[in-house]
Formats: sequence, C-alpha cells, structure tokens
Amino acid sequence: MNCMICQAQLNTSPYCPKCGCNVTAQKKAVALSNLYYNQGLEKAQIRDLSGAITCLKRSLKMNKCNIQARNLLGLVYFETGEVVAALSEWVISKNIMPDGNVASDYINKLQSNANRLDTINTSIKKYNQCLAYCRTGNLDMAKMQLKKVLTSNPKLIKGYHLLSLIYIKEGAYEKARKQLKIAAKIDKTNTTTLRFLREVDDQTGRMTSLEPRFKAKEKNRQEKDGRVIYNSGNDTIIQPPEYRERTVTNTLINLIIGLLVGASALWFLIVPAKTQKINNEANKKIVEYSDKVATQAAEIDRMQQEIDASSQSVNTANEQIAQANTKSESYDNLIKAWQAYNGGNYQNAANALESVDASLLSVDAKSMYDKIMSEIGETVKAAYKSTGITAYENQDYATAIENLLKAQEIGDPDYDSMFYLAQSYQKSGDNENAIVWYQKIIDAFPGTSYASDAKDYMTAIGGTPTGASAGQDGSGDGSQAPADEGQPQEDTGDQPDEGQEDGGGEDGMDPGTGDENQDDNNGDDNSGDEGDGQGSWEDTGEE
Repeated sequence: MNCMICQAQLNTSPYCPKCGCNVTAQKKAVALSNLYYNQGLEKAQIRDLSGAITCLKRSLKMNKCNIQARNLLGLVYFETGEVVAALSEWVISKNIMPDGNVASDYINKLQSNANRLDTINTSIKKYNQCLAYCRTGNLDMAKMQLKKVLTSNPKLIKGYHLLSLIYIKEGAYEKARKQLKIAAKIDKTNTTTLRFLREVDDQTGRMTSLEPRFKAKEKNRQEKDGRVIYNSGNDTIIQPPEYRERTVTNTLINLIIGLLVGASALWFLIVPAKTQKINNEANKKIVEYSDKVATQAAEIDRMQQEIDASSQSVNTANEQIAQANTKSESYDNLIKAWQAYNGGNYQNAANALESVDASLLSVDAKSMYDKIMSEIGETVKAAYKSTGITAYENQDYATAIENLLKAQEIGDPDYDSMFYLAQSYQKSGDNENAIVWYQKIIDAFPGTSYASDAKDYMTAIGGTPTGASAGQDGSGDGSQAPADEGQPQEDTGDQPDEGQEDGGGEDGMDPGTGDENQDDNNGDDNSGDEGDGQGSWEDTGEE
C-alpha cells in the first residue's frame, strides 16, 4: 500500500515513513474495500449477482483503485447481460493500471469477436426500441422484439423483466412465471425478479419454486454379488442383481435388430434429408435460370424498344426527306410553269403545274401559282379530265378518280367530270362516294336531264335523292345543262341527248377525244366541235 499523498510505501506504522501523514483512515478504507470485495466474490460464486454488484460497488466506493473489485464488477455486469457497463469498468481498470491488468484480456477477447459485439449492440438497440413500444402502448411489437433480443443475448435480465411485465399486464401469468424463473437462474437474489414472482404468486394463488423439480440422486455404486447399492437423500437403496441369459442366438438377434434399426434410421432420417437437399438445390437452380431468362427477356424487350424507336426515327426522317423532296419538286415545277407562262407556252405551263402541290407552297409562291392557274386553269383542268376519262375507259378506276377529283378542284364544276367520277366510284364498288357525286350532279344541275339521269343511277345503287329537283324529270320542263356538254351514255347503247344549242356558256369537253373546245362568245366558231362531241358520246357511252 502506498501513501495517497507522497506515494511512499507504507509499513505497519500509522504514519507515513516519508511525509509523516497519518494514514490510519486510509488503511481502514482499504481494509473495508477488501472486505466488501471478498463478500462480493462469495456472492458471485453462488450466483447472487445482485448482492455481488452491491458489495463490489461499496468496495470501489472505499477504494476506487481496487483493480480486482473493478474487474470482478465488470464480469458480474457481463454475466447479467450489461455489456456496456462491463466494458466501462474494464476500461477504467485498464487506465488505472495499464500493465499486467487482466481487464486488457477481457477487452481484447470481446473486441476480437466482431460478430458477437455487433449482436450485443443490436440487442441493446432493440431493447431500447422495446421500451419505446411499451411507452406508446404497442405491446405486441414489444413482445416480438424482446423475444429476438433474448435469443441473441440470453443473459439480459432486464429483457426477461420487461417481457414478464408485459405478460403480467396481459394476464398471462404462467408465461410471466416462466420468464422470471429463467431470470432467477441467472441471478438468484435479484430484487426485481423476486418482486415480480411475488406478484405472479399473488395473482395465481400458487407459489413458485425455484428449486429443480427432480433432485439428482446421490449414487454410490457398490457391487456385491451383482447387487447395486446407492444413496438417495437419507435413504439407502439396494437393487438386486438382474439375471440375463446370454447366448449366441440372442447376440445375433440383437445384432440383426440393431442393423434393422440403423437401416430404418438411415432410410427415414438421412435419405429424406438428402432428397430434400437435392430438391432445394434443383429449386435454386430453377429460380436462378428463371431469373436469368426474365433478365434476358427484359433486355430483349428493351433492345426491341430501342430498335422500334430507331426505326420510327428513320421513318420520320424519311418522311421529312420525302416531303422536302416533294416540296422542292413543287417549287421546281412552279418555276418551270412560270417560265413557260411568261414565254407564252401555256401547254408546258399546264403540264408543269400538274406536278405542283399547292399545299406545300409559301404565301408568295401560292399567289404565283394562283395567278398562273387563273390564266391556264382550264387547260390544266382539260388535261386532268382527259386523263381521267381515258383511265375510266381503260377500267383503271383509281387513276380516273384521282385525275377527275383534281379536275373538279379547278374552276367551276362540270357535268362530264362529275358524272365520270360518280361512275368510277360505282364501278370500283364504292357506292357511298358514287351516291355523293350523283347527289352533287342533282344539286349542280337541278331540273335538267343530267339531274334526272343521276337520280336514276343513284336510285339503282340504293341511294335516295334529296333536294328540290329530286322528284322532277329533266325533260318535262325543257331546261337544259350548260352548252356543249353532251350526256354520257352508260350501259344502254342509246343515243345521248342533244347538247345545248345556246353557245353562250363555257364550252363542253369532248368526252370521246378529250379535245378542249372553248366558246367565250367573242366570235369563235364551235359548231363543228359540238357535232363531234355528240358523235363521240355515242362511241364511248357503250360498255
């Protein structure tokens, strides 16, 4: 023992040999510390951990430098599941005496097992979470977490106390008794454990016994003439010898029975385990292959989507390029038409305008297009009409419809284009559009023979004429269609009606030849053209 003032070695004298200070109180404190340490050690040996903790704390209160008492206190804390408190005592002990201290070994052993340390830390966190669940009234979650905590840290007495308290609150006293008995095996004299047990005993009316149900027999075997003598408590029991007939047959029978039992155990225990293992491995492989197939399928879908997106982009680009080419061609043809128009070559201008898409032109280009079209529109219209009628005669109804629709878009509507357009729709099987154009003829030429013929064709294909002229006969009121437009014949072979004698309107197109005959009332002669037109209708009207 050293003097607390000068750190000199003390002897039996009540005074320090170096500084002369009275060290009687110091010696008494050290003696009390050692006394409490011995008491704590005795209690710890009989698993009275709560009493040991109390004695060791008193020992350290008398002498905080009592290394043995501090190390033993850490061991007791560790045994009750209080790992943090144990580490705290060992760290303090190591700081007081760095060399030759067994606390260093305790710390190193605990820190060397990282998994065990993580498990302890996790159990402490879960225990704190359970306390929070209990404060909020979520007892079910607290029970579940506490069971996990006690599985990973089975020496945590506080966990058993909290779980038993929850059971007591729910009225499950037998479950609480079971948990408290486990806690009592760790610490026999823990006051909390004993207090909770007394509460359980009061509620159930049955005392809890902490002693084992069956005490081990104290055997003292002595063989005398085959007898067995042993002591059980205060009683001495003498067991007479057993007579056994030992023969070769019995030995063989026992051997066969043993082999059968072993084979049965192999068949019923080992073989199913092997089979289950093989099945589990097969299932794992199936799951892995399924995952691979699903992953590959997803990758294929993603790549297909990328391919589709690329194809869509390419198609869009091609459409834009085609539209740009069409627009460029429209501008080129417009320029050619303008040059031909300025040069007086109206036929070439008309041919060039046929390849111009007016919807793609700008405002200035559209005005140029309209100006040219206003001058030579009839020429372009005649070309479209001629091409459409020729295609109709050749039974190319799609081409006929395309050109005749273009002819209808230029200038005023004319009967020839409308009639051949309706006939083309009818011959191609599109009766719906045929009815539409027959109705347009009735609306455009009311009270004429054209309207009457259109009505008949329309009725023949199931249409119902509408309008004021739907029920009139064109020959009854003497009204006629515009001049020079003879009525085309269809499937009858009869002679067409005569055209208008009045030449004041626009000239009719010769359907048989496609020649353009204009009559603008300025002295031009068109009588010969009219006669030719009628003869042409007779040739082309028959199918």
